[in-house]
Amino acid sequence: MTKLEQLIKELCPNGVEYVPLKAIAQIGTGSSDRINANEDGEYPFYVRSKTVLRSNIYLFDEESIVIPGEGGIGEIFHYVNGKYDLHQRAYRIHFISDKVNTKYGYYYLAEHFKKFIMMKAVSATVTSIRKPMIENFLLPLPPLTIQREIVLILDNFTELTAELTAELTAELTARKKQYEYYRDKLLTFGDEVPRVALGDVCVKTRNITWKDTDGEYYYIDLTSVDRETNEIRPEQIINAHNAPSRAQQIIQTNDVLFATTRPTLQRYCFVPEQYDGQICSTGYCILRANPEMIMPKFLYYTISTKNFGIYVENNQKGASYPAITDSRVKKYRFPLPSLKEQARIVEVLDRFDKLCNDISEGLPAEIEARRKQYEYYRDKLLTFKEAGA
Repeated sequence: MTKLEQLIKELCPNGVEYVPLKAIAQIGTGSSDRINANEDGEYPFYVRSKTVLRSNIYLFDEESIVIPGEGGIGEIFHYVNGKYDLHQRAYRIHFISDKVNTKYGYYYLAEHFKKFIMMKAVSATVTSIRKPMIENFLLPLPPLTIQREIVLILDNFTELTAELTAELTAELTARKKQYEYYRDKLLTFGDEVPRVALGDVCVKTRNITWKDTDGEYYYIDLTSVDRETNEIRPEQIINAHNAPSRAQQIIQTNDVLFATTRPTLQRYCFVPEQYDGQICSTGYCILRANPEMIMPKFLYYTISTKNFGIYVENNQKGASYPAITDSRVKKYRFPLPSLKEQARIVEVLDRFDKLCNDISEGLPAEIEARRKQYEYYRDKLLTFKEAGA
């Protein structure tokens, strides 16, 4: 029997009382807006996101729990102890009862509040909450000794999970830097290799004529390409009746897409077979390799290099929403070795890429496993029999 189990057996063998928050806590919003945010502010400024801003003023000096009133309902919880500023659509829960450990309340809300809110919802999502909804949330109140033991266990588990995540992330970052170094090294040549423009090794693409088709297509817009994995994940299926005005370009297997809007974000991808014949936004430059001159994958690796990134940065236009034209992208000049040498380089880089991707897939999987393990134990620790039930 664990220490916690022993405490529960001794101190509350018949269950615990469940109390509405309104009976044991002050609940309300702040009065500040994001205009109050100051990057160098002295105090934490809690808004409606996981990101904590800074402010030069504070509205409260206390121990409390902060949750958003809009967006991220049931997903975002902040434990606060000290002076802080608070957004006008974020709620503070400050316990006024000496029967509650605030950190215990924080962990309990993180585990159970979303399920409570969803039971009150009339749709599949909850976009905002009001004070009465929070006030009626029931908090089980075991003796403080038990609350403190739960907090100690969960604090330790949280710290261990954070350390593991940091280690795995550092490993992934190191591997990616190693990969980028060798990629750029392999794609650097001397004067013996001729330099060509992207436009010289690409063939023409074509746009769709919507009036001539009644088909449905995946639409690849600027949010459909993951910047970390360079994979396509379209969320929208379009046809002649609902196609956005920018949905014009027909893509093919082995095309290389490069986003020309905010191009220094380096949003690019290699088109796999399942998206052959689908539609992408005119916000992409389609680079379709002439197979007699360049391997499509070599073209893909070429635009992933540091040199191409520098070229894009120097040739984009516009301050608030920079972009680069397709024609300017295709003027980028790079060394083009023989097809045989291209094949050798692509083989090497594919192996490196697979190594990084394997780690990338393994990292989220490991983190997800730890998260589920943590949530399992948190749920187990924070489940109590109700007294009299």
